[in-house]
Amino acid sequence: MHADRKGIAAVAIAMMILGILMPGCRRAVSPDRDADSVCVDAVGEPEQCSRDAEAWADSVMSGMTLEQMAGQLVMPAVYSDDSRLAMRSVVAYVADSHIGGVVLLKGRPAAARAIADTLAALSCAPPLVAIDAEWGLAMRLSDTPLFPKNGKISPEAEDSLLYEYGMEVARECREVGINMVLGPVLDVLPEKRNGKTFIGNRSFGSDAERVARLGVSYARGLEDGGVVSVAKHFPGHGAADADSHKVLPSVAKSLRQLEECDIMPFAKYMEANLSGIMIGHLYVPALEEASIPVSVSRKVLKEVLRDEMGFEGLVITDAMNMAGAGGKTGADAIMAGADIVLAPADTRREVVMLAAAVRNGTFPLDQLRDRVRRVLIYKYAFTGRQSKRLEDKSGQIQAALKK
Repeated sequence: MHADRKGIAAVAIAMMILGILMPGCRRAVSPDRDADSVCVDAVGEPEQCSRDAEAWADSVMSGMTLEQMAGQLVMPAVYSDDSRLAMRSVVAYVADSHIGGVVLLKGRPAAARAIADTLAALSCAPPLVAIDAEWGLAMRLSDTPLFPKNGKISPEAEDSLLYEYGMEVARECREVGINMVLGPVLDVLPEKRNGKTFIGNRSFGSDAERVARLGVSYARGLEDGGVVSVAKHFPGHGAADADSHKVLPSVAKSLRQLEECDIMPFAKYMEANLSGIMIGHLYVPALEEASIPVSVSRKVLKEVLRDEMGFEGLVITDAMNMAGAGGKTGADAIMAGADIVLAPADTRREVVMLAAAVRNGTFPLDQLRDRVRRVLIYKYAFTGRQSKRLEDKSGQIQAALKK
């Protein structure tokens, strides 16, 4: 899965475009630590790593304009395509919107590497390169190892196997420049399924304890392998009555039912001090009475997730171009408490809106800086690590998961 000549040429083309499109930008020095550096827990122990991360983040942020800070919180979706036109689009995102990273859609591994390298070369801060890899990179990238969907994993699978699975996916991700996986799926399916389930085999099943055990073990493997994990879709999409890609679904459960089942795997994930949680586009009246997606609810993001549950990691929206977002904007989500907006319908507009909200006093500058600092701290923890040459274990892990 190494970048081919076409991918290398794409990076060169992007660098040529840079001189035409890119304004002046004081680039941040990337963290430079070896693969054995224990620094993936940037907001906790070891304390020295936390202090170093905070100092680096503040130094980087001090050289940013308001628009560059706003851009750090936005990650558009791009196809894994290294054609001249596609690479021009990536460069334009950096030049015009100062994006903090991208979410990769379907394409080729070499193109993913070319996009990651281009972003790293042009961005004012190291980029986050994310991908949906719920059953490995094959979910999005061709010619990569295909693992079984979560719902098809053997009932006999042990926690240790899921940890190794996560480590292997992390190894493959880092070969192509990816440093964030939008997974594991911690949604719990209903025990009695009266109709179609929209999460289906993406879930580990209807046993909340098993979902938590396997999901957290997989996430630990990802993060020990140097890749940010993002558990989804808080507070739980398993019992939703519709597909949030098409409409705003509702979850008609009591608070007690949510806490005992749907939210429990996310609580276990937080207890493990793992990194990211994706907020679903869901209407959950037990948590938010207003008829809005929880992804833009201050009550859910600030009062429940941060204050009550004590989560200190990255809060990330599901794709804002989904119908379930209900026409709300990424700026709405950030002002409610999110740290990163994924796949907005109009990236440039989101950055402009967020910067304008700061200028007109709608969104305090210190809150924007808090969000950017948190994002940069995780970039410090994960983007500076160098890849170790590890054994390819995809075949044996595939076989073990299917037993």
